[in-house]
Amino acid sequence: MTIRAAHLSDYREIVRLWEASVRASHDFLPEKAIAELRPKIARDYLPALRVHLFLDPAGVMQGFVADSGDKIEMLFIAPDARGTGIGKALLTFALSLGCRLIDVNEQNPAALGFYQNMGFTVTGRSPLDGQGNPFPLVHMRHPG
Repeated sequence: MTIRAAHLSDYREIVRLWEASVRASHDFLPEKAIAELRPKIARDYLPALRVHLFLDPAGVMQGFVADSGDKIEMLFIAPDARGTGIGKALLTFALSLGCRLIDVNEQNPAALGFYQNMGFTVTGRSPLDGQGNPFPLVHMRHPG
């Protein structure tokens, strides 16, 4: 296992993994929302965040975490790698960097359960996501 900082040359693969993960775990998102987000990931979001990749022994990216200081903005795992400990490894890494906050889609109960099992508690809720869409967010904090 290797966790390393992402480079601009990784962005295409990060977006590919993001989309595959979203399609596997965010069944509430319509195709239009995914299509609107896809170009923004590499163009707008990744350059503004600190991004780290999880590479398997063969050097293949199996997940990534992106943060903006104390807040995890993205944590996505390749669909075939879910349940293998990669999410826990990336989250533990992010916590070691001082990340304590995360917003989770309310309609993604598996993610909510994962973060609660990792020690996060609910601190609030917003009826809209960051793009103003009606996908409620649950705000969570880790005691650190």
